[in-house]
Amino acid sequence: MLKSGLIIGAVSFIIVLGFAVVVTPLCVPCIGIFLGLAAGYFAGVFDKPGNSNDSIKKGAGAGAIAGAIGFLGGLVGAVINGVLVNPANSEALLRNFGISGLTINQAQIWASQFGAAFCLGLFDILWMAILGLAGGALWYQISGKYPSTTTLPPQEPLPPSI
Repeated sequence: MLKSGLIIGAVSFIIVLGFAVVVTPLCVPCIGIFLGLAAGYFAGVFDKPGNSNDSIKKGAGAGAIAGAIGFLGGLVGAVINGVLVNPANSEALLRNFGISGLTINQAQIWASQFGAAFCLGLFDILWMAILGLAGGALWYQISGKYPSTTTLPPQEPLPPSI
């Protein structure tokens, strides 16, 4: 569970940071769908739980760990966006959408960046834990229910000892 959570968490950190800076922080829950399922599935691959209940628990844990690391990526993205976005550009963007007469200051930009990152990050932790649960159940249905058995090749019988 920990190994899967940390691996997918590192991927989550990088992808969430990239989307939060380049596109928008609002895309983070969409990313969580795939990363949560992957974290849960890989928790089953790495830990090989023996029953469905353990597989589900490990998948949910791995998804929550990955979501928490992605939450940190969202906060770093909020800091970067807070530095890059200025009030003049924000007002110009709003005028393009037909919203005029609204004044924005830098404090409002920082508050909205951190507020969005915090709320979306908490939602994403829960979302990825639920989807990690589904990924763990998926692993159990595909691979865990029927573990592969190792058979030895046939050998000649040993001669009796005297």
